[in-house]
Amino acid sequence: MAERPVHEHIRELSDSLVALSGTVLRNFLLAIDVLQSLDTDRAREVKDADRQIDDAEILLESQCLSFLALQQPVAKDLRTIVAIMKINDYLERIGDLSVHVVERLPEIGSGLQRAYDFGSMGMKVGEMLKKAVDAFAFRDDGLARQIDMFEAEIDLMHRVIFKKAMASMKEPAADIDQLIAVLSLSRYLERIADHAVKIAREVVYLVTGESARQKDNSYEKLIDSLRN
Repeated sequence: MAERPVHEHIRELSDSLVALSGTVLRNFLLAIDVLQSLDTDRAREVKDADRQIDDAEILLESQCLSFLALQQPVAKDLRTIVAIMKINDYLERIGDLSVHVVERLPEIGSGLQRAYDFGSMGMKVGEMLKKAVDAFAFRDDGLARQIDMFEAEIDLMHRVIFKKAMASMKEPAADIDQLIAVLSLSRYLERIADHAVKIAREVVYLVTGESARQKDNSYEKLIDSLRN
């Protein structure tokens, strides 16, 4: 690895992350489509894709760690690799949450699906995620900053669903298990939106060096260990 220019390695790692982000986005949108159609057969496609996502995440993390150990990058190069590792981790979590979404299908009937309109919330979250991964691909901190505008909207959608489901639980004929599934689905989508925000903030940090990043002691310790 040391015989090649550092920028070539960083470009390859970045390209791998962009490819992974595309897979994660497509799988999330598939999960939302499955949720709207209640097609349990297609749910298997989401689970199969997630196994590929897990393998790609592990491989990319290993490549990044090898790069850090052998190249000992500094300044912008170090920021780039750490950002790739953190975004890689967020993408893997989004992949897992997409699986959680389709795993709730047996508990969601067509009536509840229409009543709570998860399709609208899911498409809004998908738009956030696409903007976040595009911001990384194009190193566009302006695009990344737009993600914060969506966060409040998703939080509001989540609160509306939560209040509506909790109110329904008080009805004598309420199906508690189904309503718990509704709350879980809303929470999964809200968490994916949170990860999209974290990805966007990593892009802002990467491009500008502004320290608006989420705190993660494990990665900070990694950086410190490389500097000592």
